[in-house]
Amino acid sequence: MSGDATVRLRPLSVVDDGDDVLIGDPEQGTFVAVPAVGGVVVRALLAGATVAEAGERASAFAGEPVDMADFLTALNELGFIDDEARTAAPVATAPVQQRGWIGGPPAVLVRPLFSAVAWCCYGLAVLVAVACLAVRPDLWPRPTDLLVTGDIGTSLLLMLPVTYALVAVHESWHWLAARALDLRTRFGVDRRLFFLVFETDLSQLWSVPRRKRYGPQLAGLAIDAVLIAALLVAQLVAGPVQPLPALVFVLLASTLWQCMIFLRTDLYGVLVTATGCRDLWRVKSLLLRRAFGRLDQRQRAELDQSDPRDLRVGAWFRWVWLAGCGLAVVYFAVFYLPLLSYVARWAGEGFSAGVGSGRFWWGWVVAVMVYAPILATLWMALKRSRRRASRPV
Repeated sequence: MSGDATVRLRPLSVVDDGDDVLIGDPEQGTFVAVPAVGGVVVRALLAGATVAEAGERASAFAGEPVDMADFLTALNELGFIDDEARTAAPVATAPVQQRGWIGGPPAVLVRPLFSAVAWCCYGLAVLVAVACLAVRPDLWPRPTDLLVTGDIGTSLLLMLPVTYALVAVHESWHWLAARALDLRTRFGVDRRLFFLVFETDLSQLWSVPRRKRYGPQLAGLAIDAVLIAALLVAQLVAGPVQPLPALVFVLLASTLWQCMIFLRTDLYGVLVTATGCRDLWRVKSLLLRRAFGRLDQRQRAELDQSDPRDLRVGAWFRWVWLAGCGLAVVYFAVFYLPLLSYVARWAGEGFSAGVGSGRFWWGWVVAVMVYAPILATLWMALKRSRRRASRPV
């Protein structure tokens, strides 16, 4: 390419992040860390500089000649050079996901929900919830509280929609916090081991400075804390009448779930942000393969090129993940298997009543509600396994 030529880049974000610079295309959800000199080149090209001018600025910054040809080739491979023939569809991050980014209310309207005053209120809600449970231990919810009607069928019929509504509020708060930064998100459905999860794609957070990423990552837990505090205070005033204890149980279980960083929860995102990691999940997997002697030559080369921060954190996070997987299996065996077994027996009794019985169809309704998420995670696991098997070695 001629030095007098200009390169039309896509509307890239350029964010200083420690010794590196994060450049990326928010529309595609693709981001990469490059040395600071790479940021000089991209900023120059975005400002309309020619290739020669960008090279001169980069060489002056680095104190040595910069290979512009190689750098432009890398930008093109990443899809950062504008090409009308190339689509800018976002990279999929979940098996079931919206195809495009969603906007929402203007940033100026939602910023008060995530201002300094608002975060003080969220923190106060945490303190109120802790104080209520400390002063009144009897307010701690129990699994049996989920039987709001005393019957498992009608209780599930009532509580499952409410549970999904609370999940929707949690994810919507991630979305609104991103909108406060004028970013867009996507909603999707994925799995964590054998658990079905709903998630908000916050990939565009890489386009803002690190200190601004914490708000959207913690927003879901923040609104959960407010709801928990409100429900506990209501119980202090009105007593533990249903469905208040059941709602507290669902919200507390969700909060504890987010503490399981080995399942890529909200707090895992906070960990990545706080440590400045780039691709911790992948590096963790590579380090584990190396520890067990299953690292091939291509993966070894990939690991050698990994960011030092990922390597430092991955050195201990891999064992947290491994231990966490064992904990998740125990959690599933203790809490899920008894429920699945009970529902199977309960539904089986209904099936034996015959097709003409209402109990038969009621058993099917309850069985589908309970087993559908398990079957969905199995489908996602098989789909991902087939995709990996089809990749070229």
